[in-house]
Amino acid sequence: MRTLRVALAQINPTVGDVRGNTKKIIEFMGRAREEGASLIAFPELSIPGYPPEDLILKPQFIADNLKGLDEVRAAADGIVAVVGFVDRGRDVFNAAAVLSDRKVVDVYHKMYLPNYGVFDEMRYFQAGTICPVYEMGDFTFGVTICEDIWYPTGPARTQALKGAEVIININGSPYTIGKNEFRRKMLATRASDSGAIIVYVNMASGQDELVFDGGSLVMDERGRLAASCGLFREQLLTVDLDLESVFMWRLRDPRMRQERLMKIDEVKTVSFPPPGTAAGQAAAKKSKKTGPAITPPPGPEEEIYTALGFGLSDYVRKNGFKEIIIGLSGGIDSALVAVIAADFLGKDKVHTVFMPSRFTSTESREDSYELAKNLGVSIAEVPIDPVFEQYLAALDKSFKDTPPNTAEENLQARVRGNILMALSNKFGYLVVTTGNKSEMSVGYATLYGDMAGGFALIKDVPKTLVYSLSRWRNREKPPVIPGRIITKAPTAELRPDQKDTDSLPPYDVLDPILAAYVEEERSFEEMLALSYPPEDLKKVIRMVDASEYKRRQSPPGIKITPRAFGRDRRFPITNKYKSY
Repeated sequence: MRTLRVALAQINPTVGDVRGNTKKIIEFMGRAREEGASLIAFPELSIPGYPPEDLILKPQFIADNLKGLDEVRAAADGIVAVVGFVDRGRDVFNAAAVLSDRKVVDVYHKMYLPNYGVFDEMRYFQAGTICPVYEMGDFTFGVTICEDIWYPTGPARTQALKGAEVIININGSPYTIGKNEFRRKMLATRASDSGAIIVYVNMASGQDELVFDGGSLVMDERGRLAASCGLFREQLLTVDLDLESVFMWRLRDPRMRQERLMKIDEVKTVSFPPPGTAAGQAAAKKSKKTGPAITPPPGPEEEIYTALGFGLSDYVRKNGFKEIIIGLSGGIDSALVAVIAADFLGKDKVHTVFMPSRFTSTESREDSYELAKNLGVSIAEVPIDPVFEQYLAALDKSFKDTPPNTAEENLQARVRGNILMALSNKFGYLVVTTGNKSEMSVGYATLYGDMAGGFALIKDVPKTLVYSLSRWRNREKPPVIPGRIITKAPTAELRPDQKDTDSLPPYDVLDPILAAYVEEERSFEEMLALSYPPEDLKKVIRMVDASEYKRRQSPPGIKITPRAFGRDRRFPITNKYKSY
């Protein structure tokens, strides 16, 4: 019976930290060797980090990344390693190096470069044109990179037709809601159609707006899940692949024979011996055979909640912050942000500030203090009325003979923003803002006020989902979020008896309209056919279109929906086009 032990290195690289990433790769390689693995695969661009964006335009960065590859090559002793890096020749390539016995056996260049959504790889890379297969003794495998595997007739199919029993697919695949399940279905289809085992390796990493969820797995030749890593965490998973089962399955599947009639002679074959050092052989003899390891995926709320917390913790850690600060209002948005922060950063690293005004209710004060107590985080109180009065006095002549309006309301939000930024400057805290996607969509937020900060944790979380996540987090007893925060009508408390519904449709009406207009790009007529009220539709579309300039000035926030504001949705600020 032919078997091969492979290791899936689901690591958390940092963009630009070539030295740190290289050290981590070598460490995981050593661990895999100790577990008797013959081959280990790392994520896409794991040496420079993904996505490196315009760092690719720096020749020194590419050179440093190549030095990192050389260090990994020198450590590839007794094991085959598939490692992502930036290759340089006549052009620059998103590449995977196949390393064995301290040599670079071959380099594969990514053939399908994504250039949609958050991806912009055609800006930086040339596409590969050669589709190799690798023969290591009596084992044949192919290597592909991320987008390559999404095409039914792509390089993975060609490699399988050329005899590859296993397809190694290394990835930098970012998270969105439901993507893990969708990916698994795609990989199952690709495996069963190719009659090949798919070894899918993704990074588990937070990088600015993106969170890479991991979910590395092995799909057998029938499209059945054979092993999987957990989500949002580093993990080394060793799996024994049954190569004989691939041969037996192909004997019974005539499709492969028919398709081999196609011209595939141009496929390059690279042959090399199995790694043969004494260290690798000794480790393989000592190590016991591994059984299947399948980590069940979390439920939908837990998955989203963990994505947000993981992304926040990586942003804080990788950018050198030690502690964060959040303005508590007594509302559900700031409550959810504070709870996530305390859960993933630790209560000692989370500071909160309650900034009451003349319009702040007693209930908001009580709820803010109760939340801070439940979480065990610090809370300071800084009233804003004295500063607000000074602003009004300074503007008295300019505002003379005009009725109060949003100018006075926004002054209060800007006083709060200044207080948070002053505390940030004084103590080195990162200000985490609390605005949600519903508010950001329609501009129900104040520039240089509640939008002021360094990271917008729930920027891509619709208000209705904020409620769902809060109720999910409160499932444990006693609940951490005071019940009144969840049940009371949302309000900015910037004027007497103010409610969000004074300015916006109810959120259970608003959020579906936003999903249709922003994420699905439905036309006005299509949305009318879905029975949305015409006046609500026009109002929401006007507000979304008019608020682009605000969103351009907002902090980065974690992408979780299929289409997030920022790098995922790029609309001109100066824009006269109307959708109705």
